[in-house]
Amino acid sequence: MNSPSSPAPDPARPAPSIWALQAEKIGDNAQIDMLLEAIGLPVTVKRLRMRRRWQRGKPRIRAGLKHLDRATSDALEPPWPDLVVLSGRRLMNVALWLREQSQGRTRLVLVGRPHGRYDAFDLIVAAPQFRLPARANVINLELPLIAPPQAAIDAAAARRRDEFAALARPLTAVLVGGPTQPFRFGPAQAKDLIDRTLAATAGAGTLFVSTSRRTPAGLVDALAAALPAGARLFRWTPETPDNPYPALLALADRFVVTGDSASMLVEVARLGRPLAIFELPLGHGLRQLLTRALAAVRRRPRRDLTALHQVLYRLGLARPLDQGFSPPSDGAGAATELAEIRARVRALLGLEPA
Repeated sequence: MNSPSSPAPDPARPAPSIWALQAEKIGDNAQIDMLLEAIGLPVTVKRLRMRRRWQRGKPRIRAGLKHLDRATSDALEPPWPDLVVLSGRRLMNVALWLREQSQGRTRLVLVGRPHGRYDAFDLIVAAPQFRLPARANVINLELPLIAPPQAAIDAAAARRRDEFAALARPLTAVLVGGPTQPFRFGPAQAKDLIDRTLAATAGAGTLFVSTSRRTPAGLVDALAAALPAGARLFRWTPETPDNPYPALLALADRFVVTGDSASMLVEVARLGRPLAIFELPLGHGLRQLLTRALAAVRRRPRRDLTALHQVLYRLGLARPLDQGFSPPSDGAGAATELAEIRARVRALLGLEPA
């Protein structure tokens, strides 16, 4: 890793060159955008696309571009940047390659877990579900770098206010993710989600279930079968316009969010809305047990979304679904953590604090 010491600021020095690497993962890109806004410096976004094999596959972590679809990606050419900001395993290889091209001059800021490569990055900004050990180059956040899309929320609220006003109140938004390690989330859990939500709401008002790109069709069918009369269901597809999600963030009275989705949990929590988490059961397959054992041997922390749940409970921003909904609050700001990130990044660039 490059030395953490920074050169003395030079007033005559040109503005630093900063590249932000972004790929297909919307959640990763949103965290990068939030960090860049906090830094407050000009940035060049490099939009990169993976070759078909690596759109879901995970390449070995090493400097290189073989997993990129160079024809559909933005060009990576000199002059090389002073700083690269990235999130996600697939872009780690690109960042390491860029530092090689700059002969070690380029500084690297990673949002997320380093997969054991702590010394490869000058700064690592980690959400609580990764539980990274304390190190000089690690900032462990209280909540992920996720913020609700305020402009989209305001526009959707203005567009759908009359529609939602016609629904019986209270309006309970049920935001559904999809199967992901280490959770089990199938038709049985979908029915359980609706049954527990009805118990928590005592059947009052309207349920509005909104699925997402990660919700399989079979899971959506199970949700539809379990819904009571008068409930609303949004079936997400790439072609379906006017996703109700931002309007629900603005206009729903309370929220149930499945525990697999860090982004939806944090967006609702930052808005201070009454929130209940549907805690999914953990899987118990042999593969999962072996993966956890290997991670422990290598001392490489794995993502643990239950840790995020516990932070939200501790902050009073959510409750387990069986305990009802958290009370309305002022939400969870990120000003202090963003100020620390801004100061650390500016120090890497040899700039005075903003």
